[in-house]
Amino acid sequence: MISLVRAALVILYPRTDVLPGVEDCDLDAFLLRFQREAKPLIWLGVVAGSLLFHVTPLFTVHVPLPAGLLSPRLADLHAERIAGSRIYLVRQSIFLVKFAAGLAWGADAKVRARFALPPLPEDPGTWRTS
Repeated sequence: MISLVRAALVILYPRTDVLPGVEDCDLDAFLLRFQREAKPLIWLGVVAGSLLFHVTPLFTVHVPLPAGLLSPRLADLHAERIAGSRIYLVRQSIFLVKFAAGLAWGADAKVRARFALPPLPEDPGTWRTS
C-alpha cells in the first residue's frame, strides 16, 4: 500500500526548477511513520484516495492508464483536474492525499530553507504520552 500512496504523492507534489518535490523529502521514512502513527481511518482514507487518484485518468485526461503510467504532462493535468473535481467526495479524497504529502513536504529542511524558515526541531516523540 505504501508504494501506491508514494506514487500518488510524487505526482501530486513534483519537483520544479525552484522547489524540491515530495520525493526529495525522505518520503519513504515519512510514510512508514505516518502509517504507524496515524489513526487507522486516516491511513485508510489516504490509501483509498491514492487508489482513486491512480484509477481515474480515464475520466480526467481520457487516457485508459493508471496515473503512474501517464506522461509528466498528462500526470500533471490529471492531478489538476482530479483535485478540482466537481464531485465533493472525489475532491476531498484527493485533498486527504495532498494533506499527507504536505506534511512531509512542508516539514523538510530543504523546502523550509527555500522559504527562509529554520528547520523544525527534532520530534520529541511525546505527543502520545503527554
